[in-house]
This record gives sequence, structure tokens and C-alpha cells, in this order.
Amino acid sequence: MASAAKWTMDVALEESGGITRAQVRLAAGEGSFTGIGLVRGGPRGVHLPEIAAELAIARAFSDLTEELLEAVASDIESHSHRPFATMTPR
Repeated sequence: MASAAKWTMDVALEESGGITRAQVRLAAGEGSFTGIGLVRGGPRGVHLPEIAAELAIARAFSDLTEELLEAVASDIESHSHRPFATMTPR
């Protein structure tokens, strides 16, 4: 049986000058992945910090998801010696 892996996640949120920035960092062993999400103001210049924070975090998680999927595709390609896009699901 394989040993359990421990992954840790940190979420940082900053707001300055009507720009909200979220950073989500996922670390496992010696590797890590980072997602960034930005929100600039709101419609008609209205900036609602609570909603901007939620949106920035959602965008950071989306960015992190893309980074993880790219890493998985690269790992699969390196082990199978075939492009990931040409593999058919089982």
C-alpha cells in the first residue's frame, strides 16, 4: 500500500486601490502549484470588497486547476511517451 500524501494549501488575499488579488498555493512534498485571481473594480466603478474577494479566490482556484491539469498531462505524456491529447478514455 502506498503511503498517504499530505498536501497543504495557503490562500492569500490583498486589496489595494480597487484591485483585489488572490493567490492560492498548493504544496505537496517538494513541489508546489500556484493560482492567481484578480478583480479590478466593479461595474460603473463600484467596488464591493466581499464580492471581489470571492471572485478573486474563485479565479485563483480556476487558475490553479489549469496548472494542475497541465502538470498531470505532462506527467502522463512522460510516462506513456504519447501525447496526452491522443489518448482515449477507458
